[in-house]
Amino acid sequence: MIQISGIPFQLNENWQLGSIEKTIIQEMQNAPIFYSYYSEYELLFELQVRKNIIQSAKEMNKSQAEFTTFAHARCNPKYWQLTRAGGFLLRPDVRPADAILDIFRNSSLYAFECATAIPIIYYHAILNSIGRNSFNSLFRNLYLYSWHTDTDLGIITFYSNHLLPGDVVYVNNPDFDKKTPWFRGVNAVLLEDGRLFGHGFNIRTSEEMIELLNETRKPDSQQSAYVTKLVTRPSFKYLFRAAGSYRNARAYKMQRPIVHHSKSSISYAHYLYYSI
Repeated sequence: MIQISGIPFQLNENWQLGSIEKTIIQEMQNAPIFYSYYSEYELLFELQVRKNIIQSAKEMNKSQAEFTTFAHARCNPKYWQLTRAGGFLLRPDVRPADAILDIFRNSSLYAFECATAIPIIYYHAILNSIGRNSFNSLFRNLYLYSWHTDTDLGIITFYSNHLLPGDVVYVNNPDFDKKTPWFRGVNAVLLEDGRLFGHGFNIRTSEEMIELLNETRKPDSQQSAYVTKLVTRPSFKYLFRAAGSYRNARAYKMQRPIVHHSKSSISYAHYLYYSI
Protein backbone atom coordinates (compact mmCIF):
# COMPACT_ATOMS: atom_id res chain seq x y z
CA MET A 1 0.00 0.00 0.00
CA ILE A 2 1.15 3.55 -0.75
CA GLN A 3 0.71 6.52 1.58
CA ILE A 4 1.45 10.19 0.88
CA SER A 5 1.83 12.19 4.12
CA GLY A 6 -0.12 9.48 5.93
CA ILE A 7 -3.01 9.52 3.45
CA PRO A 8 -3.81 6.53 1.20
CA PHE A 9 -2.50 7.18 -2.30
CA GLN A 10 -4.79 7.83 -5.23
CA LEU A 11 -3.31 7.99 -8.70
CA ASN A 12 -3.27 11.49 -10.18
CA GLU A 13 -4.87 11.32 -13.62
CA ASN A 14 -2.58 14.13 -14.80
CA TRP A 15 0.52 12.01 -14.27
CA GLN A 16 1.92 10.82 -17.56
CA LEU A 17 3.16 7.39 -16.54
CA GLY A 18 4.43 4.65 -18.78
CA SER A 19 3.74 0.95 -18.44
CA ILE A 20 6.79 0.34 -16.21
CA GLU A 21 5.82 3.03 -13.68
CA LYS A 22 2.23 1.73 -13.63
CA THR A 23 3.49 -1.78 -12.97
CA ILE A 24 5.63 -0.53 -10.07
CA ILE A 25 2.70 1.37 -8.55
CA GLN A 26 0.48 -1.70 -8.84
CA GLU A 27 3.13 -3.83 -7.12
CA MET A 28 3.41 -1.24 -4.33
CA GLN A 29 -0.35 -1.08 -3.87
CA ASN A 30 -0.58 -4.87 -3.67
CA ALA A 31 2.30 -5.15 -1.20
CA PRO A 32 1.64 -6.30 2.38
CA ILE A 33 3.79 -3.39 3.62
CA PHE A 34 3.43 0.40 3.50
CA TYR A 35 5.40 2.56 1.08
CA SER A 36 5.25 6.00 2.67
CA TYR A 37 6.27 9.30 1.10
CA TYR A 38 6.26 12.92 2.22
CA SER A 39 5.01 14.13 -1.15
CA GLU A 40 3.94 12.99 -4.59
CA TYR A 41 7.23 14.33 -5.94
CA GLU A 42 9.16 11.89 -3.76
CA LEU A 43 7.11 8.99 -5.09
CA LEU A 44 7.48 10.18 -8.69
CA PHE A 45 11.23 10.40 -8.23
CA GLU A 46 11.45 6.79 -7.07
CA LEU A 47 9.28 5.65 -9.96
CA GLN A 48 11.53 7.47 -12.41
CA VAL A 49 14.77 6.06 -10.97
CA ARG A 50 13.36 2.52 -10.79
CA LYS A 51 12.25 2.77 -14.42
CA ASN A 52 15.69 4.03 -15.41
CA ILE A 53 17.42 1.23 -13.46
CA ILE A 54 15.42 -1.24 -15.54
CA GLN A 55 16.23 0.58 -18.77
CA SER A 56 19.94 0.83 -17.88
CA ALA A 57 19.98 -2.91 -17.17
CA LYS A 58 18.45 -3.55 -20.59
CA GLU A 59 21.03 -1.28 -22.21
CA MET A 60 23.86 -3.15 -20.51
CA ASN A 61 22.31 -6.40 -21.71
CA LYS A 62 22.54 -5.13 -25.30
CA SER A 63 26.04 -3.74 -24.84
CA GLN A 64 29.36 -5.36 -25.72
CA ALA A 65 30.75 -5.01 -22.18
CA GLU A 66 32.16 -8.36 -21.14
CA PHE A 67 31.92 -10.29 -17.91
CA THR A 68 35.32 -10.99 -16.36
CA THR A 69 37.20 -11.18 -13.07
CA PHE A 70 39.01 -8.28 -11.44
CA ALA A 71 42.35 -9.58 -12.72
CA HIS A 72 41.20 -9.15 -16.31
CA ALA A 73 39.09 -5.99 -15.95
CA ARG A 74 39.25 -3.43 -18.78
CA CYS A 75 38.13 0.18 -19.16
CA ASN A 76 38.57 3.12 -21.53
CA PRO A 77 41.79 4.88 -20.41
CA LYS A 78 40.46 8.15 -21.82
CA TYR A 79 37.98 8.28 -18.92
CA TRP A 80 39.21 5.87 -16.25
CA GLN A 81 42.44 4.73 -14.64
CA LEU A 82 42.57 0.96 -14.22
CA THR A 83 43.88 0.19 -10.73
CA ARG A 84 45.97 -2.84 -9.77
CA ALA A 85 42.93 -4.26 -7.99
CA GLY A 86 40.86 -4.14 -11.19
CA GLY A 87 38.85 -1.04 -10.28
CA PHE A 88 38.04 1.97 -12.46
CA LEU A 89 39.16 5.29 -10.98
CA LEU A 90 37.74 8.44 -12.58
CA ARG A 91 40.43 10.51 -14.26
CA PRO A 92 40.79 13.96 -12.61
CA ASP A 93 40.23 15.75 -15.94
CA VAL A 94 36.97 13.93 -16.73
CA ARG A 95 33.40 14.75 -15.73
CA PRO A 96 31.64 11.89 -13.92
CA ALA A 97 28.63 11.92 -16.27
CA ASP A 98 30.85 11.59 -19.36
CA ALA A 99 32.70 8.64 -17.86
CA ILE A 100 29.54 6.74 -16.94
CA LEU A 101 28.00 7.35 -20.36
CA ASP A 102 31.17 6.09 -22.03
CA ILE A 103 30.70 2.64 -20.46
CA PHE A 104 27.51 2.30 -22.50
CA ARG A 105 28.65 4.19 -25.61
CA ASN A 106 32.01 2.43 -25.97
CA SER A 107 31.06 -0.77 -24.20
CA SER A 108 33.46 -2.97 -26.18
CA LEU A 109 36.34 -1.32 -24.29
CA TYR A 110 35.01 -2.51 -20.92
CA ALA A 111 35.05 -5.76 -18.97
CA PHE A 112 33.97 -6.14 -15.33
CA GLU A 113 32.28 -8.60 -12.99
CA CYS A 114 28.64 -8.72 -11.95
CA ALA A 115 28.86 -6.87 -8.63
CA THR A 116 30.58 -3.89 -10.28
CA ALA A 117 27.87 -3.93 -12.93
CA ILE A 118 25.15 -2.97 -10.45
CA PRO A 119 26.68 0.36 -9.28
CA ILE A 120 27.34 1.16 -12.95
CA ILE A 121 23.66 0.57 -13.68
CA TYR A 122 22.68 2.67 -10.65
CA TYR A 123 24.90 5.60 -11.66
CA HIS A 124 23.65 5.49 -15.25
CA ALA A 125 20.02 5.40 -14.11
CA ILE A 126 20.50 8.27 -11.66
CA LEU A 127 22.28 10.33 -14.31
CA ASN A 128 19.30 9.83 -16.62
CA SER A 129 16.99 10.83 -13.76
CA ILE A 130 18.63 14.00 -12.40
CA GLY A 131 20.66 15.32 -15.33
CA ARG A 132 24.35 16.08 -15.85
CA ASN A 133 24.74 19.10 -13.57
CA SER A 134 23.30 17.42 -10.49
CA PHE A 135 25.13 14.19 -11.23
CA ASN A 136 28.51 15.87 -11.71
CA SER A 137 28.05 17.77 -8.48
CA LEU A 138 27.02 14.75 -6.40
CA PHE A 139 29.43 12.14 -7.74
CA ARG A 140 32.76 13.90 -8.24
CA ASN A 141 35.22 11.16 -7.29
CA LEU A 142 33.88 7.95 -8.76
CA TYR A 143 35.62 4.65 -8.18
CA LEU A 144 34.05 1.52 -9.61
CA TYR A 145 35.08 -1.64 -7.81
CA SER A 146 32.70 -4.36 -6.69
CA TRP A 147 30.01 -2.80 -4.48
CA HIS A 148 32.01 0.28 -3.48
CA THR A 149 29.83 3.34 -4.08
CA ASP A 150 29.58 7.03 -3.30
CA THR A 151 27.77 7.73 -0.03
CA ASP A 152 25.10 9.76 -1.83
CA LEU A 153 23.95 6.57 -3.54
CA GLY A 154 22.79 5.41 -0.13
CA ILE A 155 22.64 1.70 -0.94
CA ILE A 156 20.60 -0.38 1.49
CA THR A 157 20.17 -4.15 1.69
CA PHE A 158 17.71 -6.25 3.66
CA TYR A 159 15.78 -9.52 3.60
CA SER A 160 12.25 -9.44 2.26
CA ASN A 161 9.58 -11.60 0.64
CA HIS A 162 8.39 -8.67 -1.44
CA LEU A 163 10.23 -7.29 -4.47
CA LEU A 164 9.62 -4.33 -6.74
CA PRO A 165 10.79 -3.87 -10.34
CA GLY A 166 14.18 -2.16 -10.21
CA ASP A 167 15.28 -4.03 -7.09
CA VAL A 168 18.46 -6.10 -7.15
CA VAL A 169 18.28 -9.69 -5.95
CA TYR A 170 21.04 -12.21 -5.36
CA VAL A 171 20.99 -15.68 -6.87
CA ASN A 172 23.25 -17.79 -4.65
CA ASN A 173 25.20 -20.83 -5.80
CA PRO A 174 26.44 -22.35 -2.52
CA ASP A 175 28.13 -25.36 -4.16
CA PHE A 176 29.99 -23.45 -6.87
CA ASP A 177 33.07 -25.14 -8.28
CA LYS A 178 36.21 -23.70 -6.67
CA LYS A 179 37.83 -23.76 -10.13
CA THR A 180 35.28 -21.18 -11.32
CA PRO A 181 34.60 -19.01 -8.25
CA TRP A 182 33.03 -16.25 -10.35
CA PHE A 183 29.95 -18.48 -10.54
CA ARG A 184 29.38 -18.20 -6.77
CA GLY A 185 26.22 -16.22 -7.58
CA VAL A 186 24.60 -13.49 -9.66
CA ASN A 187 23.54 -9.95 -8.74
CA ALA A 188 20.46 -9.38 -10.87
CA VAL A 189 18.05 -6.51 -11.57
CA LEU A 190 14.37 -7.43 -11.40
CA LEU A 191 12.65 -6.23 -14.58
CA GLU A 192 9.03 -5.19 -14.94
CA ASP A 193 8.03 -8.54 -16.48
CA GLY A 194 9.52 -10.59 -13.64
CA ARG A 195 12.66 -11.62 -15.50
CA LEU A 196 16.17 -10.86 -14.23
CA PHE A 197 19.22 -9.21 -15.76
CA GLY A 198 22.61 -10.29 -14.47
CA HIS A 199 25.84 -9.16 -16.13
CA GLY A 200 27.31 -12.20 -17.85
CA PHE A 201 23.97 -14.03 -17.79
CA ASN A 202 21.86 -11.65 -19.90
CA ILE A 203 18.08 -11.41 -19.34
CA ARG A 204 16.57 -14.65 -18.15
CA THR A 205 13.89 -16.02 -15.88
CA SER A 206 14.98 -16.94 -12.37
CA GLU A 207 14.56 -20.60 -13.27
CA GLU A 208 16.90 -20.21 -16.25
CA MET A 209 19.53 -18.47 -14.11
CA ILE A 210 19.33 -21.20 -11.50
CA GLU A 211 19.70 -23.84 -14.23
CA LEU A 212 22.82 -22.12 -15.60
CA LEU A 213 24.40 -21.80 -12.16
CA ASN A 214 23.64 -25.44 -11.40
CA GLU A 215 25.74 -26.40 -14.41
CA THR A 216 28.75 -24.74 -12.72
CA ARG A 217 28.51 -26.55 -9.37
CA LYS A 218 31.18 -28.84 -8.03
CA PRO A 219 30.80 -32.43 -9.29
CA ASP A 220 29.44 -33.91 -6.04
CA SER A 221 26.99 -31.07 -5.33
CA GLN A 222 23.63 -31.91 -3.84
CA GLN A 223 22.41 -28.32 -3.34
CA SER A 224 20.80 -26.28 -6.08
CA ALA A 225 21.40 -22.59 -6.68
CA TYR A 226 18.49 -20.45 -5.49
CA VAL A 227 17.15 -16.90 -5.42
CA THR A 228 17.80 -15.48 -1.96
CA LYS A 229 15.48 -13.09 -0.15
CA LEU A 230 18.24 -10.48 -0.08
CA VAL A 231 17.02 -7.23 -1.66
CA THR A 232 19.33 -4.34 -2.50
CA ARG A 233 18.37 -0.87 -3.71
CA PRO A 234 19.51 2.76 -3.53
CA SER A 235 17.95 4.97 -0.88
CA PHE A 236 15.53 6.78 -3.18
CA LYS A 237 14.41 9.24 -0.51
CA TYR A 238 17.98 10.20 0.35
CA LEU A 239 18.80 10.61 -3.34
CA PHE A 240 15.71 12.77 -3.81
CA ARG A 241 16.89 15.16 -1.10
CA ALA A 242 20.52 15.08 -2.22
CA ALA A 243 19.64 15.82 -5.84
CA GLY A 244 17.39 18.68 -4.78
CA SER A 245 20.16 20.38 -2.81
CA TYR A 246 23.17 19.67 -5.01
CA ARG A 247 23.93 23.38 -5.53
CA ASN A 248 24.76 23.58 -1.84
CA ALA A 249 26.81 20.38 -1.89
CA ARG A 250 29.83 20.28 0.34
CA ALA A 251 33.26 20.51 -1.22
CA TYR A 252 34.18 17.43 0.80
CA LYS A 253 32.02 14.60 2.03
CA MET A 254 32.78 11.46 3.97
CA GLN A 255 33.35 8.42 1.78
CA ARG A 256 33.18 4.76 2.60
CA PRO A 257 36.51 2.92 2.83
CA ILE A 258 37.42 0.95 -0.28
CA VAL A 259 37.50 -2.76 0.42
CA HIS A 260 39.61 -4.66 -2.14
CA HIS A 261 38.78 -8.36 -1.90
CA SER A 262 39.26 -9.84 -5.42
CA LYS A 263 36.20 -12.12 -5.11
CA SER A 264 33.87 -11.80 -8.09
CA SER A 265 30.09 -11.97 -8.02
CA ILE A 266 29.50 -11.40 -4.31
CA SER A 267 26.33 -9.90 -2.84
CA TYR A 268 26.24 -6.47 -1.20
CA ALA A 269 25.80 -8.16 2.20
CA HIS A 270 28.96 -10.18 1.53
CA TYR A 271 30.80 -6.98 0.61
CA LEU A 272 29.67 -5.29 3.84
CA TYR A 273 31.05 -8.27 5.78
CA TYR A 274 34.53 -7.50 4.39
CA SER A 275 34.22 -3.87 5.46
CA ILE A 276 33.59 -4.68 9.14
